[in-house]
Amino acid sequence: MRNITDRELKSASLTQLKQDCEELREEIFRTVSVCGGHLASNLGAVELTVALHRVFDFPKDKLVFDVGHQCYTHKLLSGRANKFHTLRKRGGLSGFPKREESEYDCYGTGHAGTALSAALGFAKARDLKGEDYEVIALVGDGSFQNGLVYEALGSIKILKSRVLLILNDNGLSISPTVGGMHEILEELKGGSGDVKLFERFGLTYRGIVNGNDLGELLPALEEAKERLKEGSVLLHVVTKKGQGYPFCERAPVETHGVSPSAAEREYSTALGEELCALAEKDGRIVAVTAAMTDALGLRGFFGRFPDRAFDVGICEEHASVLCASMAAAGLKPYYAIYSTFLERAFDEVIHDICAQNLPVTLCIDRAGISGADGETHQGAFDLSYLSFIPNLAIAIPKDIGELRAMLRLSANYPAPLAIRYPREGTEGEVLPLEIGKFEVLHSNMSDIVLLAAGERCLKLAETVRLKLSGEGMDFTLVNARFLRPLDEELLLSLGKSYIFTLEDNMLAGGLGDAVARFYRERGIRKTVMSFGYGDRFIPHGQPRELMESFGLDPAAVEGAIRRAYAGG
Repeated sequence: MRNITDRELKSASLTQLKQDCEELREEIFRTVSVCGGHLASNLGAVELTVALHRVFDFPKDKLVFDVGHQCYTHKLLSGRANKFHTLRKRGGLSGFPKREESEYDCYGTGHAGTALSAALGFAKARDLKGEDYEVIALVGDGSFQNGLVYEALGSIKILKSRVLLILNDNGLSISPTVGGMHEILEELKGGSGDVKLFERFGLTYRGIVNGNDLGELLPALEEAKERLKEGSVLLHVVTKKGQGYPFCERAPVETHGVSPSAAEREYSTALGEELCALAEKDGRIVAVTAAMTDALGLRGFFGRFPDRAFDVGICEEHASVLCASMAAAGLKPYYAIYSTFLERAFDEVIHDICAQNLPVTLCIDRAGISGADGETHQGAFDLSYLSFIPNLAIAIPKDIGELRAMLRLSANYPAPLAIRYPREGTEGEVLPLEIGKFEVLHSNMSDIVLLAAGERCLKLAETVRLKLSGEGMDFTLVNARFLRPLDEELLLSLGKSYIFTLEDNMLAGGLGDAVARFYRERGIRKTVMSFGYGDRFIPHGQPRELMESFGLDPAAVEGAIRRAYAGG
């Protein structure tokens, strides 16, 4: 599509602006259909973003997105239209705001709750430096449930600065928005709410404004901009997720995130099925999620066991403590969460769950490289940040069948357990297993052993084994399905082996480090070579190409094994 400049927007008629919105909407739909991405949220935010570019002066003024997955129109309006076809592709445009990508992206965001804090930081820096620009935080109603927002709200009066907080209210995050604040917003939309709550935080409340009607939205933004001269303003805007595309409007949850293809089965489906089966037999079992009911495969559980299913909104820390206390009271909680979002609850996992040795099972989805959402969504840190926590067992299934087995095992496991897995995989057999025991998948008399953790790495290892065995070079292949506890008996039985570890995780603190430390602490000399991700953040792209860029690919592993055979 053509580049629509801010100068054009500022001089365009209302009719022309509406035409621009439709052109932008069509480009977003066309691109996401090919590249994948966040569809419904971006379709709903087109008019709001166009109006912001019309009224404010970016990049001088600062626009901070919360989460940021509704930033596609912003990218199209800020000189990146000719690159938009590269969205979420390796080396192309990110699906989120990214400071390195454009001066229009003043702050990188990918997780909920950060925009108001960041906006206040920009505003305070402006004040201290004597500069002149406006700061806008664009926050969705789903993010507005996050506790970090309330910490920031409590600082508005303390910091004595001015920001415009735009609440983009469409009643949804990834799943329908829940919580007490959601009820307050619904009352305001119904005309019965009380705005004094926001005024006590130091905000002038203005709303309700139709965020898909430029004729109503533009004057509301102009008024809010004028009121910023006196202090901070909250502008309550209501938009329709999926605006302009009936299918998306009718199915905003299903079209929140769109994948180009889904050839394999998702682990989350198995999670939902197994938890339902376990809950039928065990009344202690409860499921908890933080605004991810559908994405994590729990819709069926919520339907069958509504009194034992809890969506607390985008509140990962709260969900962790909730699980810990329910476990302390005799229930068996399963906390389903993306790997990247569990990072936000790190403190609670340590102190509330593990320090009290409570039987909470963490079901960690999108572990390893998650792909096209980039740095803020890669799940490549969980083995590292969980590996040193006492009392916590860490399981890494080789396929969906093994996930099912681990869930069945977990029902009577009396301590904290984390099970981490990628989005998609293959079914496999459901075989009994034991905590802390590896599985030898192929054995021979060679001194070379591959310890592979998780489905991606095991497939990679098997590909290498089949190729090298045809050349007379064989090795023992082990499914290293537990990081904690390690299979000490097996590790001690390996003799004078060359040991290679493969993991879909950062190298620092992961499986390779744990195996090397195991031998080092016992004074056993071993050659341990590890394949995983090096010391940098992982950008967006397809999982396979990103793995290869870090050397986690057949050629690199084959080369290492050939050198071992040659005695190098």
